[in-house]
Parts: sequence; structure tokens; C-alpha cells
Amino acid sequence: MGTWRPLVHRQGYLPIADHGLVGDGRSCALVGRDGAVSFMCVPRFDSPPVFAGLLDRNHGGTCLIVPDDVRSSRQRYVPDTAVLITELKSPQGTVELTDALILRPDARLEQDAPAGTSRMVRRARVTHGQVTLRVLIRPRHATTSREDPCTWLLTCPGPDIVLRAQTSHPLPALDTELELTKGEEFTLSLHWDTGPATPGQPPGQALEETARAWHRWAAQVTHDVPRPDLVRRSAITLKLLDHVENGAIIAAPTSSLPERIHGTRNWDYRYAWVRDAAYTVFALRRIGLPMEAEGFLGWVLDAVARNGRPLVMYDLDGRPPPAESIDTGLEGYRGSAPVRWGNAAADQVQHDVYGEILDCAFQWAATGGRFDEGLWKQLTMLAETARTAWKRPDHGIWEVRTPGRPFTYSAAMCQVALDRAARLCRRLGLPGDADTWNREAHALTERILTDAWDARAGTLTADLGGAGDLDASLLALPLRRVLPADHPRMAATARAVADRLDAGGGLLYRYLPTATPDGIDEPEGAFLLCSFWLVDNLAGQGRTDEAWELFERLCSHTGPLGLLPEQIDPADGSFLGNFPQGLSHVGLISSAVVLARTQRGIRPELSTHAWFQT
Repeated sequence: MGTWRPLVHRQGYLPIADHGLVGDGRSCALVGRDGAVSFMCVPRFDSPPVFAGLLDRNHGGTCLIVPDDVRSSRQRYVPDTAVLITELKSPQGTVELTDALILRPDARLEQDAPAGTSRMVRRARVTHGQVTLRVLIRPRHATTSREDPCTWLLTCPGPDIVLRAQTSHPLPALDTELELTKGEEFTLSLHWDTGPATPGQPPGQALEETARAWHRWAAQVTHDVPRPDLVRRSAITLKLLDHVENGAIIAAPTSSLPERIHGTRNWDYRYAWVRDAAYTVFALRRIGLPMEAEGFLGWVLDAVARNGRPLVMYDLDGRPPPAESIDTGLEGYRGSAPVRWGNAAADQVQHDVYGEILDCAFQWAATGGRFDEGLWKQLTMLAETARTAWKRPDHGIWEVRTPGRPFTYSAAMCQVALDRAARLCRRLGLPGDADTWNREAHALTERILTDAWDARAGTLTADLGGAGDLDASLLALPLRRVLPADHPRMAATARAVADRLDAGGGLLYRYLPTATPDGIDEPEGAFLLCSFWLVDNLAGQGRTDEAWELFERLCSHTGPLGLLPEQIDPADGSFLGNFPQGLSHVGLISSAVVLARTQRGIRPELSTHAWFQT
């Protein structure tokens, strides 16, 4: 159980770390340690938010259940589930608040099938004393009407839905107080299904059934890794970002949480990046969850076929996300404007997508997946495109808002596309020019070793041609088998990244904007994924003690619930960026697997190692 801590606000906002995530595979919500639903998008991850108090405490909207004069609180999850418990203590008593987005009683989260019921349950139980419980339900821009003493209808024009708020006690208004004593409960059910209202399970039963469904799914996760508690929590968090109905995986459930307080690096992450999703299914497969890879592969190839070429990101339907826009009606987290919806990076060119998709297909095939003629034809077309794409500038993994450059990481992922296509062709006896793909993959590796090498600095650089400065994305090259971690030039690069991009405490900047301009002239926090990449590099170099030490230091940055943001502020350890961030949890899982297998003296990738011997 977490430690009781006082509620501390800065500029009127809770720390990002003081929130938990609940969801149902279609939508999700952040619940603060103050009892507020501070961000919630329904009926889908990428819908306009119903509650966005995290982005504007006065005008964003909230759903608050809290005892009067609350002094301290703590949060925990029901073990191995996405059911969240928040305990709130006042001088008069203590309230246990349980939150979940309700799943169907027969839900099987390992299947790409609807699991949610379009319903959130909030149950407040007094566990000590007598409290005055404040209940506030205030969606953004909603109009309200009353159906009966225990049912309010809230019409929300943004997502174009009607929220049906059903309560166990009559509410005379949507900002009111209730007197409750020890053992008494207040429950609130929020429904947003666009179909006709149907009676659901009683709130208590619904919470229990939802916890059981999550527990069944989490039982599949391997336990034979360091910090198994954090690995399982990371797996559940990634699953909360998985649109189970079709296999799309979003990068994060929020928009515009800043990468620097009062800065402008505020982006909308509620979409499916090909790169992020490919990393996610790679990580989940390594801990015993292969079905997510199959779902994502089918979804992304359908999206590519629909759009004619692979895009950087898609909405949940596999279509381009909406154009980026600024919401002037919200002040931003702690005054960090602008608040953005949509993402302009969708229009960028990023050549790494070819390798991401081919590598995902490769991993899937290594665990028994097979390709029909149409699917394999799509994959070979991507490989053919990668043959020349690496020669053209793009905007890179970090989506710079400057003119394109010949990024080393992008070229490396084109090498991955060619290499995986050749291996699939030979291993499975599929039609294709395996010899040419293999030859060009090897030639591209050699070009990276020569053209990206800066002899004076003794390191690979961000761009082919040895231009640009250091970029922590170079640490991903061994993870994708472009170069071995112990290759002299790769080892030298890892040392240079650890030294020159050091943010303190084992944290790394992904690059230095002053040395590598990205079109936004301001600093940012340390990027967690890059530090996990360094763990994997150290392990691959045989520096296992250093790898273990760094892994433990990174695990210490998890929040009280085991959740991770995109970035950490090196000055005070606070969370920055959208939260929770899928790639950070991918990094934790992958490093845990690497360390576990290294400790046992076996290769990190048993299921695919044999596929690299031909």
C-alpha cells in the first residue's frame, strides 16, 4: 500500500505523477490523488475530452468525489488489474474511492473484440469516521437536464455524446454534499453508450468482474524477470493503450502535457504511431503476449493499403489524424500553453516506418504467424520502397520541425526492412528478391558505419555524412540488430551518448536542441526510453553490473503506482510530457527481459535467434 502524503498543488495543479490510469480498451481516464477525474476522452481515446481539468483547472471540466477538508491521500491498484483505489483522509474520516471503466463479464482482453461497456463506476466507501462528501460533476461545455432524482443527463457537444450520470443517492444539484458515516457508500455510474440505455450490473459486482477480467489477462505475463511487479504494471498500462477492437495502439492517453513547464512542446499523443506501436508489440511478445502483435500487424497493413503508403501515425480507424489545432479556451497544465488537438507530424516523412512494420511482421512470423499472398505482397512493396527511401531526407524519429535531414536512425530502419524481408523470404520460402535485399542491407550497414562516423569525435552521429551532433536514437541500433552492441564503433557511440547527453542520475537527453536544432528553440526534460536503451547496450557489451545498476535507478523514477511519463525533469525528478507514456513502459519491459536472460546466460531473443543464422 502506498504512503499517505499531503496533497500539494503547484499553480493549482497536482503533480502529473499523482494520477492513475483506468480504461477499457476503447477509452480511458486519469484519476488524481485528489479524487478528481482530471482527463477523460470518450467514447474513444481520440475523442474530444469530456473532462480536461488537467489542462485547465477552472474551465477544463472535472468529476470530483472527495471528503471535505481532505488533508492527505494515497493510491494503489487492485493487484494486477486496472481497477484503481484512492484513499482520502480528512480530520473527520477516511474515504476509499474505487474507480474503473467497466468490462463485460465475459471479456477476454487477449482477443481483438469489444471488451468495454461504455461505463465508468466510481464507488466511495467511508472506512473511518463520518464525512461530508463533496460530489461535483462538471463536463466541459455540457448542458444538463434531470431524468429522475438519481439520474442526470449531460449533453457534451465536443464528443457529441450524452453522459448519463446515475447515483446511489439523489443529487439535488451536480455540485452538492452528502453526509456519510463509516460503512456507507455512494456510487456514481457514468454511461456514454450512444445506443439505448440498458441496465448494467450493480456497481459493486461490475467492479469485481472487471478486476477478474484484468487479472486473467495479467496472469499470462511472465514472472521470471527483475521487478516483476513493475513489468506487469507496464504490461497492463500498454494494454490500456491498445484499442482492442482492431489492434491500434496509441502512444499515450493524453494531449499537451508539457515537456517543459511553461514551454510550448505540448503535443497530442492520442493516436497510433507506427513506430511506438511496433515497439509495444515487440515488448509484449517478449513477456508472453503475442496476440497483440497479430492484431497490430493486421491493423497497420490495412491502414497502409487504405492510404496508399505508410503514414507516421493514424487515428484509431487507420486514417490520417485531424489537422493540428490550438485550443485557446484552455490555459494548459500549470499554464503551459498552447493546448493542441491533432498532430502536424502526421504530414511528415519518416522512413523508419518501413523497418518498423517489417520487423513487426518478422517477430510475428517467428512465433508461428504466416502470411497469405496479399499480405506478403504488401510487405515486399515496403521493402522495395526502403531500398531507396534512406537516400532521401526525412524528419526522423523525433519529428523535428525543421527541413528534413538524412537521419542515421531512419537509414538504419530501412536496413531493418531489407534485412527482415530477405530473412522472411528465405526462411518461409516466399517469393521475392532475397539476395538483393540481403546484399543491400549489408551495404547499408557499412554505409552507416562509414558515413555516419565522426572520426574526430569518435562516435556515430545523428546524420549520414557525419554531420549533426549526437542523438540517443543511435542506442536503438543494437536493439534492431543493425549493429551489435559490442561493435567498436557502436560501443564508442554508447559511451559518447552516456557522457555528452547525460542529464544526471542515469537520465539522458535524446539530443541537445542547441546542437541539433529541431525548430523549437527551448529545452526539454530527460527522455526515459533512451536510458532504457542504454541499459540494453551495456548488457550487450558485457557490462552487466552497470546495466543492472542503471536499470534499478530508472525503476526508482516510477510513480507511486508504477507508472512512467515520457520525460523526467532532471532538476527535481518531476514528470514531464504525456502520461503514462507507452514507450517508457516498453523500455522498462525490454530492459527487464534483457537482464533476465543475460543473467541466465541465454540470448535475449530466443524465439528469433535461429532466424538470424541464415
